[in-house]
Amino acid sequence: MKKSIIVFALLTFFFSAGIQAQNSDTREDFTIGVKGGLNISNVWDSEGEDFEHDARVGFAGGLFLGIPLGKYFGFQPEILLSQKGFQASGTLLGFPYSFTKTTSYIDVPLQLQIKPIEYVTFVVGPQYSYLINEKNVYTLGENSIEQEEEFENDNIRKNILGFVVGADANISHFVLSGRVGWDFLNNNGDGSTTTPRYKNQWIQLTVGFKL
Repeated sequence: MKKSIIVFALLTFFFSAGIQAQNSDTREDFTIGVKGGLNISNVWDSEGEDFEHDARVGFAGGLFLGIPLGKYFGFQPEILLSQKGFQASGTLLGFPYSFTKTTSYIDVPLQLQIKPIEYVTFVVGPQYSYLINEKNVYTLGENSIEQEEEFENDNIRKNILGFVVGADANISHFVLSGRVGWDFLNNNGDGSTTTPRYKNQWIQLTVGFKL
């Protein structure tokens, strides 16, 4: 009986603490946290021509800050390791082929926070991305060639500007986040129109924890 009372008391304490934490309005608090999840990324042709491609799934994660600018607005910079890319397939000279591109970036979104209620935050703003690695895998028939580029001699754009918009659901110390993003600049550093003339686009889903 005593054990049951102790267990009940502990459960009541933790439940009450959770409710109290959830009911506290933290919109004017400075926050720092970590987040991790995935990108569902693809590309679009900047010349508007048909290009058959499918989405790729990659890792996304890093650090975020919440800097209040009053109760209803704030500034949320982040620094993320972000994998993007696409995959394509078809037939060449009667042989099936596939092509997979995986790119790794350091993403720095600079987002305005809009906080209409304490549990929901909308974000919108520009994003700077720095390309750190690219990996291409070509398969034609039974032959596969894997190529990794560090871009010392290739005229590939490393610095890319983009735009993100999304929302966060704040549940105590946890943050469930969704983002949609697009790049503004072609990935070719000289602005050439070689095929594919692609720009990144992605959906990002992460879970964060406020430290």
